[in-house]
Amino acid sequence: MQFDAAFWATTALFVFLGVVIYLKLPAMITKALDGRIKAIEGELAEAERLRLEAKFLLEEYESKRQAAASEAESIVAAAREEAFRMTAEAKTSLEALIVRRTRAVEDKIAQAESQAVSEVRSRSADVAVEAARVLLTRQMGTKGDALIDRAIKDVGSKLN
Repeated sequence: MQFDAAFWATTALFVFLGVVIYLKLPAMITKALDGRIKAIEGELAEAERLRLEAKFLLEEYESKRQAAASEAESIVAAAREEAFRMTAEAKTSLEALIVRRTRAVEDKIAQAESQAVSEVRSRSADVAVEAARVLLTRQMGTKGDALIDRAIKDVGSKLN
């Protein structure tokens, strides 16, 4: 009886399968695969938990960003209002300063005018007195006696 190669290959296969079943190799492979499946499921659950946590943090940071943006807008608006208020106050203060300085300059001008008029009057009086003195000196030389006589008559008539 001669056995061909197919027979020996089939026999070796059955022996191999028997040894594998005897050593419970399929159960060990199943157990290893189940362990790996459980590890992968754990990793997936952890990844899902981390994804949800990241989503929550993203939403939280987005709300904080929006709150900060609205706060920044309110700060800018308050600063703008303060700038307008300060500008209005500065304008009012400047106008008041201009009015005060104008009034002070006008007072100085009026005082200078008054002083100039006073000096002109004083000088005019001095010139008039000098002119009268010169005129009287000239007239006294030529008409002095007649004037004295007339003055005496006037005094005499006014006293009576």
